[in-house]
Amino acid sequence: MLQSRGISSLLTRCYDLFVEITERPLTTPMTLTESAASKIKELLAEEGDVSVLRVAIQGGGCSGFQYGLGFDRGPQEGDIEFSMHGVDVVVDPFSAPYLSGAEIDYVDTIQSSGFAINNPNATSSCGCGHSFQVEEGAEPSEGEAGCGSCH
Repeated sequence: MLQSRGISSLLTRCYDLFVEITERPLTTPMTLTESAASKIKELLAEEGDVSVLRVAIQGGGCSGFQYGLGFDRGPQEGDIEFSMHGVDVVVDPFSAPYLSGAEIDYVDTIQSSGFAINNPNATSSCGCGHSFQVEEGAEPSEGEAGCGSCH
């Protein structure tokens, strides 16, 4: 009888663990600062037929990949969608792993003004900050070397 209680307790504990894992909320692939969200809302209001910020990476730039920020009418099939500080954001499934944990900020100083992306996945970036490299497979193809502003 003692053994059956032990198995029953063990099964209950395993079930509780399973439920806990499956009920965890999804995390956002990246974050926006309040400053970035404020600027994005301002820019969205000036645009006409768009409602979401699309964040992507593209091959090219002097370090291998470059960031793409733009507005879109809505998500496409397969996009990861989240909302932060009142801004709806979409990220395509190819870009999401490279942007995991990244933070988009908006800086406005005497030296520079614009969006800055702090990406923990980037192992190096070019001087302009618009191009980055990750650990594996980030070598630029021929003809893609150079973003034009850091050479």
